[in-house]
Amino acid sequence: MKIRLLSPFIILALLFFSSCSEDLNKESDTGRLTVQLTDAPFPYDLISEANITIFKIEARLQEGSMEEEDPEEQEGGNSFIVLSEEEREVNLIELVNGLTETIVDIDVPVGSYDLIRIYVKGVNVVLTDGTIFDLKVPSGEQTGIKVFIDPSILVSGELSADLLLDFDVSRSFIPKGSSKDVSGIIGFNFKPVIKASNLTTAGTLSGLVSTIEDEESIGLEGATVTVFETGTLDPIMTAPTDDNGNYTIMGLDAGSYDVMVELEGYETQTAEEITIVAGNKIIQDFDLVPVP
Repeated sequence: MKIRLLSPFIILALLFFSSCSEDLNKESDTGRLTVQLTDAPFPYDLISEANITIFKIEARLQEGSMEEEDPEEQEGGNSFIVLSEEEREVNLIELVNGLTETIVDIDVPVGSYDLIRIYVKGVNVVLTDGTIFDLKVPSGEQTGIKVFIDPSILVSGELSADLLLDFDVSRSFIPKGSSKDVSGIIGFNFKPVIKASNLTTAGTLSGLVSTIEDEESIGLEGATVTVFETGTLDPIMTAPTDDNGNYTIMGLDAGSYDVMVELEGYETQTAEEITIVAGNKIIQDFDLVPVP
C-alpha cells in the first residue's frame, strides 16, 4: 500500500518526538515518535520507480535508558522497541529534494536510541520503458537493515528530537550492464545505504542553480550538487536540481562544507567553506557558465 507524501517536495526518514503528560509536575515516561523517510537522489533518468516494501521497523533503546525494562528482544544488553509492523510500499524516486514520507507515529519509552532496524521486501526497479527488475534483499527481510545513530538521539518526555533517515538510492541500487540507454540495463544489485541525521544538530542546504540566457536568469534542471566536508574529496551527500533549478539537501551536521555543482555543457562551479548551522536552512545559489 502506497501512502501519501506529507511534504510538498524528498527518503531518508524523519523521527519526531514530543511529550505527552497528564501531570505537568511529573516528567512523562514516554515520548511521541514519528518516522519519516527521505532519500538521496538517483542519478539515472532511465528509472521511473525504485520500490521497497517496509513491513517492520524497530529502534534500539540503550541499556540503562529506562528504570524498568521488559524487552521482547535484546542485543548486547539493549532492548528493541517495535515501532511499526504495518506493511507499506514506498517509491524512493519520489522522495527527493526535501520530500519526506511518514512511516511511524507512536509513543515510545524515554531514553537514548542508537540504532534503527528496517525490515524490507518486495524490492524492485521499474525502467521508463516499463521493464521491471525484482531484486534480492540481502538480510533485509530476516534481520533488518541496520541504521546506526551516532551520536545516539535522546527521547524525552519534555523535549523533542528529530531524526532523518536518508535512503541513498544512487548507492543502493547498482545497475548491471550499460546505463547509457534502457536497452543496456540488464538488472540491478540492491545494497542498501541509509544515513541517519539528528536534525536537532543538523541543518539544510538549498538554493537555485541557474545560468544567464538573453540577459535572463534561467533555472537549470538536472545539475548535480555534491557536498564535501571542507578540505576532503569524499562526498557526503548529493542532490539533483528540479525542473526549476532548485535543490535541497537535508540532514547535514553543523559544520563547514565545500559544495560542487556539475552539469554537462557547463563549467563546474565550487563554493568553499559553507557553514551549516544546526536547525537552520542555508541558501547557496550557483550561476553556471556554458562551456565555450
